[in-house]
Amino acid sequence: MRYGAGSMSRRMSRRARRAAPSLLLCLCVLAAWAPIARTAAPSLTVLCLGDSLTEGYGVEPEQAYPAVLERRLRDRGYERVRVVNAGISGSTSASAVSRLRWQLRSRPDVVVLALGANDGLRGIAVESTRANLDEAIALARAGGARVLLAGMQIPPNYGPDYTRAFRELFPALAAKHGIELVPFLLEGVAAQPDLNLPDGIHPNPRGYRIVADNVLEHLVPLLESPLAEAAEGAERAAGGGPRREPAPALRDDGGDPQRSGR
Repeated sequence: MRYGAGSMSRRMSRRARRAAPSLLLCLCVLAAWAPIARTAAPSLTVLCLGDSLTEGYGVEPEQAYPAVLERRLRDRGYERVRVVNAGISGSTSASAVSRLRWQLRSRPDVVVLALGANDGLRGIAVESTRANLDEAIALARAGGARVLLAGMQIPPNYGPDYTRAFRELFPALAAKHGIELVPFLLEGVAAQPDLNLPDGIHPNPRGYRIVADNVLEHLVPLLESPLAEAAEGAERAAGGGPRREPAPALRDDGGDPQRSGR
């Protein structure tokens, strides 16, 4: 049977009309799936490993500096960032490695290492604190994470020699490993009654906003640096060998025999 041009045109038009709903449905499915695909992309994880200054002793979880830091980063356009609060009150640097092995299972992009304050307040030997943090930094880098070390200071009543040695161990470790340093985590907050809880040690919500800004200033450059730099650092820290496997378990006390207090 032969059809004229007009008949063929009408048949093609009817087919197009029948196909239109299917095409529209496909477009709607694609449009709905697109934001889900973007959301499912891997997030950027910042791990804050610390003591009660990180945990947020005496304030609500959303008022501690890790939570404030996450909001600050999202305000800056880091929409997929996740800041993990891994602070445990009373912990010293002795717990750093065991806790970090556990936390590295989640493959954080950046580790904010904020331990040592309790070491200083208890008069623990500076050499011991240095060795603990040194090992933790090497472990984090071997796990592929960039490290931001938070400097700590103690009151002068511990004696000038100990106070100075304690203060100087943090920049010395940062220089040794070539990592970023927050010179003093509590800069602008320490010894300010209106920015601390009645104990005079732990920040209040206003104080924590300043602490978050102290960290933010040195964290953003790490987040903006090429990922290749972190990979190269991990290779150097591991001596070119394979990445270390984290321990399968963590004691409830963080493996810290000196845990109590701050």
